[in-house]
Amino acid sequence: MSAAADMHETPEVAPTRASGRWVNAFRTPGGIVGLTLMALVAVLAIVGATGIGPDPSAQDVRESLQGPNGSHWFGTDQFGRDIFARVCSGLANSMRIALVSVTAAALGGVLLGILAGYFQGVVDRVVGVITNVLFAFPSLLLALALAATLRRSWLTVAIAIAVVYLPIFARVARGPVLTLRNAEYVLAATAIGRSRLSTLFAHVLPNILGILVVQVTLSLSWAILTEAALSFLGFGTPPPAASLGGMVYAAQTLTSVAPWMLYAPGAALILAVVGLNLLGDGLRAALDPRGGGR
Repeated sequence: MSAAADMHETPEVAPTRASGRWVNAFRTPGGIVGLTLMALVAVLAIVGATGIGPDPSAQDVRESLQGPNGSHWFGTDQFGRDIFARVCSGLANSMRIALVSVTAAALGGVLLGILAGYFQGVVDRVVGVITNVLFAFPSLLLALALAATLRRSWLTVAIAIAVVYLPIFARVARGPVLTLRNAEYVLAATAIGRSRLSTLFAHVLPNILGILVVQVTLSLSWAILTEAALSFLGFGTPPPAASLGGMVYAAQTLTSVAPWMLYAPGAALILAVVGLNLLGDGLRAALDPRGGGR
């Protein structure tokens, strides 16, 4: 949230000026590394989602706890399941949950935030109460409570994460809208007869897209970590579906015997989170007007 919030001070940037800087995000060292890591994560997730590799649920006790070799690139677990296949499947599951939850949180939170910032009054007070109530709970604790209350499934985890991150998007959107509502081109659009709602979506929303894109990339990494934490605690995607957090939990008691069981899912989590954070940082630097796109 902090990276996106840094851009609130100069929200009156024309969308055309910001759009010309998108390519600069991939010219910085961090942006290039982030894009490379996310390309690797995407390939592994596609392998897991399409079932190109071995069956991640197939068990063969005769091959249990084998180290990395030509047949099993990342080794096998205590049930003889291929860890590479399970890492790919776990990444696909994590990315699916992160994309669904962040999309839902962004749509709902941004809508509430821009309505509150633009119309103010009763709308702003109601949205403020909702966000303050949600912010009163620690994010992981709130997600854990929601996931434990609802029926256990990947969609339940996505809903829980979406509720947690909805107020963040509302706050991120509301801040710059408070300034933009008094910008000259917004007042001029209203003066020539455009409705306030039309002006909001035609002139205000496009000017905060840069901030929102940065927030989305950062929230995706947080969502992946939250999903892994819920799975580690036993409230994530139920088995036999693979989950990176569940794999880390299962590897705890076997680390001294089969350390590859811990290293593989841990490395996959690091790749996804670091890649998204570097990509978000590259986008922030490219879209921040004070940085000149550097």
